[in-house]
Amino acid sequence: MNPLRWGVLGTGRIAQTFASDLSLVDDGVIVAVGSRSQGGADQYGDTFHVARRYGSYSALVADPDVEAIYVATPHPFHAQNACLALEHGKHVLVEKAFAMNADEARAVVSMARSTNLFAMEAMWTRFLPHVVALRDLLADGAVGTVVAVHADHGKWFELDATSRLFAPELGGGALLDLGIYPVSFASMVLGQPTTVRALVTPTFTGVDGQSSMLFGYDSGAHAVLTCTSRARSATRASIVGTEARIDLDGDFYAPTSFTLTTRRGETTSFDFPSQGRGLQYQAAEVAWRIRCGERESPVMPLDETVAIMETMDEVLAHLAT
Repeated sequence: MNPLRWGVLGTGRIAQTFASDLSLVDDGVIVAVGSRSQGGADQYGDTFHVARRYGSYSALVADPDVEAIYVATPHPFHAQNACLALEHGKHVLVEKAFAMNADEARAVVSMARSTNLFAMEAMWTRFLPHVVALRDLLADGAVGTVVAVHADHGKWFELDATSRLFAPELGGGALLDLGIYPVSFASMVLGQPTTVRALVTPTFTGVDGQSSMLFGYDSGAHAVLTCTSRARSATRASIVGTEARIDLDGDFYAPTSFTLTTRRGETTSFDFPSQGRGLQYQAAEVAWRIRCGERESPVMPLDETVAIMETMDEVLAHLAT
């Protein structure tokens, strides 16, 4: 089978990681890159041996040889860039958070479905070997009934008003950058919460800097989640069930290991060797689904992406209060 032909829209750090990890698999190849400037496209092309370099996003999506676009721009531009690609008949993999809010997410999903093109949020954690194994254990009933999920993601960032993380105009804030991981993790295990409570503290620029979240579910389960841009946290996660507990080592959202502990104290360790950062697994998922004629992934379905953005909207609503 011929590898899926990718165009990369945006040339920042995550786009560079994507290129490095894609080189580890055979079912995808970057054939073109687009940047806001020709210089940025040329630099990316030189680094990752991409022949076609475009100094605009519109030129990239018009390339007839590109099958799928990886949208790797800052959050405020995700919806606009994804829709531009869809308008030109390209499948899309959109960096997380998928959009700035649920309304934007719905607009992208609506366009993907109306154009009959594949779309997926680039929540690469879902496709990592340890998370695949974790879902299998849950499906097999290894932990019994889930009663709680815990997850945190904290990193220290220098207080710099020009940094994307603190700039309101660039979608700054800890929740969209860091909190998306624990929120998506809880969604994968428990679905969309029926109750959302949060304490959100702003940074010096007004964007959210730290959030503590408590989600409730119809099953009676709770999710306790935190994120912060003020400090490096343990970035671990756990799933607590009536029969056993799964503890994921840090960083839980990246390739790692976990331990299953039964309520009697018996432990089993699970280790998963992996190359690179791990973004190649989501790229392989996109290629597979497109080849099968599917227009979304059951592992990261579009309706769940919208539901996650709805939950994030509810959390951020606490910033103003």
